[in-house]
Amino acid sequence: MAFFTYIVASRRNGTLYTGSTDNMEARVHQHRAGRFGGFTARHGVSILVWYETHPSRHAAFVRERQIKEWKRVWKLELIEKTNPGWHDLSANWGLPG
Repeated sequence: MAFFTYIVASRRNGTLYTGSTDNMEARVHQHRAGRFGGFTARHGVSILVWYETHPSRHAAFVRERQIKEWKRVWKLELIEKTNPGWHDLSANWGLPG
């Protein structure tokens, strides 16, 4: 089973949210539907712009906490390094939204 650390954004260089999950497709759908309320729903944060896989839930959570402590510019650099166009990495998954 794979576990993921991810960053979703409201738009290019917009509001960012870092999280972790064991089901990326379901989690992105939850963000798009506003199921969590709170921060991501208030700021329209639902575009998957970066993610990485981990062998355990703990490893994904540790990485999430690490990235949440980073300066914003470091997060932007991480996204730009692998996704310079800020494309929605879930666009071909057929999710609503």
